[in-house]
Amino acid sequence: MSTKILTEPVGSVAVGLPPMQRVTLTINGAEKQLEVAPWTSLLDLLREYLDLTGTKKGCDHGQCGACTVLVDGKRINSCLTLAVMKDGCEITTIEGLSKGDQLHPVQEAFIEHDAFQCGYCTPGQICSAVGLINEGHAKTTDDIRELMSGNICRCGAYPGIVAAVEQALKVSQPNQ
Repeated sequence: MSTKILTEPVGSVAVGLPPMQRVTLTINGAEKQLEVAPWTSLLDLLREYLDLTGTKKGCDHGQCGACTVLVDGKRINSCLTLAVMKDGCEITTIEGLSKGDQLHPVQEAFIEHDAFQCGYCTPGQICSAVGLINEGHAKTTDDIRELMSGNICRCGAYPGIVAAVEQALKVSQPNQ
């Protein structure tokens, strides 16, 4: 049995790039229609197509959480998500959390507890905290630490972050 080494493409079928895809997303309350390459990540769509640079590109492997945004109220790593996968979804970035000059309670708590140092991870931390509160699973400080463990802070501002999330959680659940 011999092996033939091919030096040219098999057949005469032309190979090209897949066509651009149209996506419709509601981003921070505004509907956006865009034509994107099918391999465009949601993170790149936000930063490169829409100039929403609050969401940070950290590791680009879903390990640091700097790119966390909310999709239909649930937190995801936008660097690991193709934009075309979220066609028709509602996306909330750090820019969409405040209402004009009124900050989101999690943003206020981060400021009050000095829960940031360099601030690079802060948008992802805040979006993750909002998602955590939406999920309703955090009942204790240990729950908060565990559920926020996908967001890395290189400066080590974790005590302030946990305190801020605890405060925001109490504000969102005033009877507990």
